Amino acid sequence: MSQAPFPHGAATGLDQLIRIAAGQPLAPACDHFYFLRHGQTGRNAQRIFQAVDEPLSELGLQQAARAAQLLAGEPIRTIVCSDARRAHDTAHAVATVLRLMPTPQAALRERNFGALIGTSSAEIDWACEPEGGETLAQFVARKRLALDAALAQPAPVLVVAHGGTLYALAALIGLPIDLGLLGNAQPLRFSRSGPTWAVTPLLRHADGDSSLA
Repeated sequence: MSQAPFPHGAATGLDQLIRIAAGQPLAPACDHFYFLRHGQTGRNAQRIFQAVDEPLSELGLQQAARAAQLLAGEPIRTIVCSDARRAHDTAHAVATVLRLMPTPQAALRERNFGALIGTSSAEIDWACEPEGGETLAQFVARKRLALDAALAQPAPVLVVAHGGTLYALAALIGLPIDLGLLGNAQPLRFSRSGPTWAVTPLLRHADGDSSLA
């Protein structure tokens, strides 16, 4: 993943996320897996921090269906997803096509931004410590445990989650964070050669957006 500028506003604190993750790297035994961020929601489009019950928009439903058709050609055996509605519904769209049953995990939810939920995420500061929410260190530690458990399932595994999960995942396996891969419902294939990971986008939606969560 190559570095890319944040396209909307100024995302800060990513260097801190990378430093925290470097101290607790993830080393899954599998040699490849898949990742899918959820489809778009209304609050994605408005760039607002959202709650766990935020539904997919009509566009998000279309994106999930397109992602499902593309992933239908991949040898996925297990789907693990965030239990947030937007991720869970995206996972079900894919699972229906693959004839699998997704396993929801609360630990794969987006970072809890506490009192910031419902406010603008246009200039997110990852290093913030929101009232009633998670610190960055707490978030990274939770994601490491959740991803480690997910990727220990029968392979190949598809993880369906959030933009923040992708930030943490990339940092935990030693990849620079490519913000250009954060579009809604863009399937990604992660593969390992020795200790080195690489990521390949299986689809880039023209209507994708790198807004958070």
